[in-house]
Amino acid sequence: MAHRMGKRYPGVEGKVVEFAEHSFVNGRLFIRVRFQDQTELLWQVECALTLRIAELSDWKTGDCEHIKTFTTDEQDREL
Repeated sequence: MAHRMGKRYPGVEGKVVEFAEHSFVNGRLFIRVRFQDQTELLWQVECALTLRIAELSDWKTGDCEHIKTFTTDEQDREL
C-alpha cells in the first residue's frame, strides 16, 4: 500500500475550486477553500503553549538531583 501524506477529506475530491483564502480573526488562522458547487472546506488553526515540566533540581552535586516538580503538561488556552 502506498503511503499518503496528510489527511484526505471525503466528499472533496473532484470538486472545482472557485477560490482559496486565509484570514486571521481573534488570534486564529482560518483557511478557506470555496468550491464552485457553493460548498466550502474550512480549517481553523490556533496555537497553544504547553509547559511540559517545571522542576527544581540541585545541580551543584553534578548529577542534577531532583528536588521538586511544580507542574507538568499545562496548556495555555487563553490566546
